[in-house]
Amino acid sequence: MNKVAAGLVSAAVLALAQGALAKTQLTVYTALENEQLRPYKSAFEAANPDVEIVWVRDSTGIVTARLLAEKANPRADVIMGVAVTSLILFENEGMIEPYAPKGVEALRPAFRDGKNPPAWVGMDAYMSAVCYNTVEGQKRGIPEPKSWADLLKPVYRGQVVMPNPASSGTGFLSVSGWLQSKGEAEGWKFMDGLHQNMAVYTHSGSAPCVQAARGEYVVGISFEYRAAQEKTKGAPISVILPSEGVGWDLEAAAIHKGTKNLAAAKKLMDWVVTKEANTLFNNYFGVVAYPGVTKEVANYPKDAEAKMIKNDFAFSAKNREKILAEWTKRYDGKSAPRK
Repeated sequence: MNKVAAGLVSAAVLALAQGALAKTQLTVYTALENEQLRPYKSAFEAANPDVEIVWVRDSTGIVTARLLAEKANPRADVIMGVAVTSLILFENEGMIEPYAPKGVEALRPAFRDGKNPPAWVGMDAYMSAVCYNTVEGQKRGIPEPKSWADLLKPVYRGQVVMPNPASSGTGFLSVSGWLQSKGEAEGWKFMDGLHQNMAVYTHSGSAPCVQAARGEYVVGISFEYRAAQEKTKGAPISVILPSEGVGWDLEAAAIHKGTKNLAAAKKLMDWVVTKEANTLFNNYFGVVAYPGVTKEVANYPKDAEAKMIKNDFAFSAKNREKILAEWTKRYDGKSAPRK
């Protein structure tokens, strides 16, 4: 290779390196499931090659606690795939930078903040679901539950697992759903009865369904996406949305106030509201923000939208700490050790 050619190659390599260095690294706090991270990151970065997502992932409760602890010295640029009840809490704490993404008006009204500009935008809905192991249930003489009330029967003693609501968004939406749909007094009474049958409270929203799928327990209270995923993998489970209706929440996104990468953060928010992004979300969830994106998800419950209770997100956000304190006082003794 002559000196001119070598110089051209060196210049090209240098230009590529400089281009890579010029990428804006966007720190995104998330509670998305691990299998969602790579496809979302790849699709966004393909459309925005000048921005690189750096995920910081944990369960909803852990992410929420971390963001609140970092309030005075924020490290996140964007919060994405976190329960909207947490985002409302952050908004009330002055931690959100309102922004109207390009095309946000196309989303279903329930999936975007009503303020202008909105503090947050929704991605998809997720909801409580029961995973019932049909093989273990038959072996142990434990019938398939049809309602939440069924889970109070003595036959389920020691065979139910659910997420701790202080750690898991799935756990919190279940607890909030019971308090809203049954009324607070009856909701706590129901949870007192459920606690008698509880084997353990996990710190992950997915874990109860995974444990039921493995046959470790007969019943796992989890969320419908994980239930559908486990059944699709071949687990001998029924995916049940109890007859009384189910609590639910939105996975949502927002810009963290004070981000030094505001332009890049806005690009991610613009992408979140696109039909293309919602088509990706629909690979996992049957109910997404963009109208008309309704691809059937394997083993996803057919009556999901009809089973979603009337939900007051403001109630859940406003009373979050009070609810968690009361839950912890009553039931935390059966929580799994924190890793």
